[in-house]
Amino acid sequence: MSLAQVHYISAAPGDAEKTAGRFTAVGPGVSQALLAEIEPLVGYALPDGASHRPADAELRSLPKAFTYAALSDGSRLVGRTAPARGEGPAPVRFHAHAVHIPSGVPLPGDRLPVEAWRSPHWVSVTPVGGALPDPLGALPPGPAPVREGLDDFAVSRGPWLAAVLADLRRASEEAPAGGPVVLVERQNADVARWLGLAAVTLPRESVERLTFTTYTRRPGSSALRVVGALPEDAAAAREAGLRVHVCADRPPVDGTPDMWARTAARVWRSRAPELFQEARELPGDPFAAGPLAVIALCNGVALGPEERAAAAGWAAERPYALDAERIGRLVEALASPGIDDRTGSEFDAVGRLFGALDGRCPASVTAPLAAMLVTEAVRGGNGSLELPRRDAFVGPDGEAIAGVLGPEILTELESGAGGARPVARTVQLLRVARLLGVNGTELLPGVVDRLAPALLAEASEEPGPPTFAPALLELLDEQFDVRTALLGALDRIAPEDPGAVARFLERVALPFTGTQALPHLRMCAEVPGAMTTLGRDRTAVWHRVLRAAGLSPFAEPLVLRTAVGLVWEDRAPTVEEARMLLEAATSDAHRAAGTWARLVDAALGAPADTEDATALAHDLLQAFPQEIGGRERAALQLLDLCRDLRTGAPEPGWAEQVRTLRDRAEPLEPAVQERAFTALVERLLAPDRPGAELYDFVRSDDPELIAAYDRAARSEPTRARLRTHPAYAADCFTHWTAHPHAGATWTTTAAALLDEVLRPAVRAMTADAVAEVEETVGRTGSSGRAVAFRDWNRSSALGRLGRRIAGRVRRG
Repeated sequence: MSLAQVHYISAAPGDAEKTAGRFTAVGPGVSQALLAEIEPLVGYALPDGASHRPADAELRSLPKAFTYAALSDGSRLVGRTAPARGEGPAPVRFHAHAVHIPSGVPLPGDRLPVEAWRSPHWVSVTPVGGALPDPLGALPPGPAPVREGLDDFAVSRGPWLAAVLADLRRASEEAPAGGPVVLVERQNADVARWLGLAAVTLPRESVERLTFTTYTRRPGSSALRVVGALPEDAAAAREAGLRVHVCADRPPVDGTPDMWARTAARVWRSRAPELFQEARELPGDPFAAGPLAVIALCNGVALGPEERAAAAGWAAERPYALDAERIGRLVEALASPGIDDRTGSEFDAVGRLFGALDGRCPASVTAPLAAMLVTEAVRGGNGSLELPRRDAFVGPDGEAIAGVLGPEILTELESGAGGARPVARTVQLLRVARLLGVNGTELLPGVVDRLAPALLAEASEEPGPPTFAPALLELLDEQFDVRTALLGALDRIAPEDPGAVARFLERVALPFTGTQALPHLRMCAEVPGAMTTLGRDRTAVWHRVLRAAGLSPFAEPLVLRTAVGLVWEDRAPTVEEARMLLEAATSDAHRAAGTWARLVDAALGAPADTEDATALAHDLLQAFPQEIGGRERAALQLLDLCRDLRTGAPEPGWAEQVRTLRDRAEPLEPAVQERAFTALVERLLAPDRPGAELYDFVRSDDPELIAAYDRAARSEPTRARLRTHPAYAADCFTHWTAHPHAGATWTTTAAALLDEVLRPAVRAMTADAVAEVEETVGRTGSSGRAVAFRDWNRSSALGRLGRRIAGRVRRG
């Protein structure tokens, strides 16, 4: 092997050709172009405060720059730049001695560059007379291996270790981002020790990419990947945006998120660097935390919860990669009773590891993991754990863990806090109880009665399938008695809130296809498909859902409640739908199911123009005389009275009855009030209305009723009748002028109707018709009223007319 040498010395005052320095000897094969690249790499600047004329001891204490660099042609350079004694006006100069390594040629002995940092080969003077140095055939390492003393150094740098190793790993990538990593130490030899740590920790190909120098005054302008600097230059490096580790200052507070680096730091602090090579022999990414964490745990290195989780997760994915001895040591380390900082993610990883090893290894090997998992399931509340199989606890080990955890499980299941306990927790306890053979038969009814409503409540709080669904389905698949009891409990509560149960079944496919009747659950499961198929035809959906129950509402009235709740969950049926429901089941069935209240809502919520609402109200009052009371009863009676007002002969006093029922039904639905008022005033405007009813109506001086009367009197049908029926016009004139001493509301309304409704109608009549009106007024009233009509018909002043009409009526 032939390695060309290069010597360089800084310029002395008065050198004319160059201001920085000059090459004093260059071996064969190093071109001028390469020398131009090499010159800035071997430059040197004294630290701040260095003596102009140092003593020998001070000169020896000045930092030395040990450099490894990659050149543009693929070759590399290894060299040292050190201060040297000068002469005359330059008492301190620097001398660089470097070795040029051609592309593809390794260092002698296949060593790493950092191994040469203390090599005795480096000299501080140029060969005598500038003679061309002979190419080197060897580059011996320093007097001691590079590993010597690294354990102590790593322990001393414990607070910085993980962060520096993480940055050194990133700097060794093929295309690292950003500038160099800056290692700030008071002694540049400690920077070399950091590089020694990297050489042991990183894979060889990464180390060979890690170009560096142990000392520079200008980190921001360096093209190397790692540079060393003194504390006084740290601020400038930070201002340049570089990653700076001041290892000569206070320890950092924040840790690195790089799990591999944290694991590597723990290995170094445990003084076990040989584990890095052992870990590199395992499959997988060399910088994954899993392999290194596995080897560390197998060799007694204490790790944190994330690193232990990484080890368990890696081993779970590659159980074939570890021999029996390592598996046993890994299990022992993960299940150690001295660990008290385990996390949920660690338990999840251990659960996956148990699943990978179960059946592959003897039960005696995996038993500690099984015990760890079930203990966490009971005491830690981790509902997402992968539980072991039941046969993982056979023999004395199973009896021991059941004896410890069994009473705790039964005590918690028996507690009345089931409503507040998360569903996943209850499911986990039931699964672990079966796993350990704990008998909880006596507690099961109470447990499922609390669990069933909790399922619905918790599922409604999150979109999509609830997180507890997989564990719940596994529980129901494992334990027939729990499945039977829980499905029965859900079926019992379905009639109270069938919509919630239906939504739950859409998101969690419960297995109720067996021999249990479960009519309500079957209806809840049927409704989504029925609505998709039948759309807006709610009557058809109701029939289909009811058929899914497999029971008649006559035999089991509660299926009627469930079906109605599913189809009309948040709204009342229409009047037509309500009449169908009333005819489809007896009043006894509706009474037992409580669905009669939905029918009442349908009648009272119907629009004012729905014809069948009054008939429905009549039928409901007949069918449920004891159940309907209070406000609803008065409102239905008001609708029933409307039916009599329009189609029959209501009992006398119906004008007063409308007002009484209205007051009893407060707050009355606007549509019901509109229908009742309309029916009343239309009856009062009819030619054959009883005079007593009109008298009661007028004397009530009810503003709302009189306003309804005014609207009906101004409607086109009434105006048309006034224009075409003289007798009706005479009748309206008589009654609109018959109560001059009624309340102010009626007096004002009657005067307005005379002027604005009756007058235009009379003026549109023929003379004969007007005469007929006058004659009818006189015949049914008095001669004075006939004269009053004649004067009214001629008058245009409403105020004067009113006074004259009142006077003539009194005289008459």
